[in-house]
Amino acid sequence: MDAKILIESFAEFARSKNVDRPTMIRILEDVFRAMIRKKFESDENFDVTINADKGDLEIFRIREIVDDNSEDIWDFDKISLTDARKIEPDFEIGEEVYEKIELEEFGRRAVQMARQTLIQRIKDLEKDILYNKYEEQVGEIVSAEVYQILGREILLMDGEGNELILPKGEQIPKDRFRKGDTVKAIVHRVDMMNGNPKIILSRTSPVFLERLFENEVPEVYDGLITIVKIVREPGERAKVAVESYDDRIDPVGACVGMKGSRIHAVVRELQNENIDVINFTDNLELYVTRALSPAKVSSITVNQETKRISVFLKPDQVSLAIGKGGFNIKLASKLVDYEIDVFRELNEYEEEDVDLVEFGDEIEGWIIEELKKTGLDTAKSVLTLSKEDLLRRTELEEETIDEIFRILRQEFEQ
Repeated sequence: MDAKILIESFAEFARSKNVDRPTMIRILEDVFRAMIRKKFESDENFDVTINADKGDLEIFRIREIVDDNSEDIWDFDKISLTDARKIEPDFEIGEEVYEKIELEEFGRRAVQMARQTLIQRIKDLEKDILYNKYEEQVGEIVSAEVYQILGREILLMDGEGNELILPKGEQIPKDRFRKGDTVKAIVHRVDMMNGNPKIILSRTSPVFLERLFENEVPEVYDGLITIVKIVREPGERAKVAVESYDDRIDPVGACVGMKGSRIHAVVRELQNENIDVINFTDNLELYVTRALSPAKVSSITVNQETKRISVFLKPDQVSLAIGKGGFNIKLASKLVDYEIDVFRELNEYEEEDVDLVEFGDEIEGWIIEELKKTGLDTAKSVLTLSKEDLLRRTELEEETIDEIFRILRQEFEQ
């Protein structure tokens, strides 16, 4: 393989990858200078000129002419007068000899090694380009096509044939993809594994939801509405706190759109994830009230030291505050950065009830906490439910629930 073929093949690749000309020339020069050092020990007195467009290569060895008896005659950048005149008969001592070195003079083995080095540099450059491209896109939405579905991940291909990975843990539980499907996700991170870039995508990240809002709501994209915080239970429920610095703009209304037109597009992409858009406020009690929507809160007590909030609701609002699977109260707690405890509010006409804490001697503390997590904080709030309801709402065993019913009923029988 001659220099022309080497240079032209590399230049063609470089152009296809949008490599700038200076980088392309620098890599080529590095490869040829490595050849020179291998043969002549140093490349300091060599001039390498490359014309990538034409595939031309010129290598000149530059040496100063010295007397045949000079002590410097063995220096790598010196040449004897006798040897110089073999190149050009009218050379004189002190002049510089520019001797052209043809690629063939390095030998077939050296040229083959240069080819391998160039191929490796091409591969390394391609990896660097891919890494840098996606490193700059972290947190941005990309679309890619599914080409292989594995047990723990889905492999996708972008428009340039690069492999992207969507791990099982970064997929929405309801996601079902087939080969050839186009998938939207954000670039979650870019890792280097054994020198190879590994591009990880995500559909469960709150950032993915934020980018979808930017795509669907111009006011968010333009910065007129700010997304303060997003918390998600992917595929189930999400809460988005928004605010606007312009009093003329209703941030919640703008995000939802006319008849829900804007948010419906986001919901469809997230496999019908239930999205609550909440108007952010610095008033903590009001913020908590909004975060627990659609439940209507009666009263709130805040404990700043323990970072806990006690919320009191009417009996028919407790299940709404907790939500299906406990997602509503869990996400509300994350949104306001406080642990929220839900309590059932008794009115003056209700019979006297007993707080579950009063049964601490008979019922273990962790069981009481498990019941409280589902909004059951009094004896009667537990007794109004069936065994099947408690099994579904808690992680308690059937025998444990039977014992709880026995203890609580005994209290009222007495």
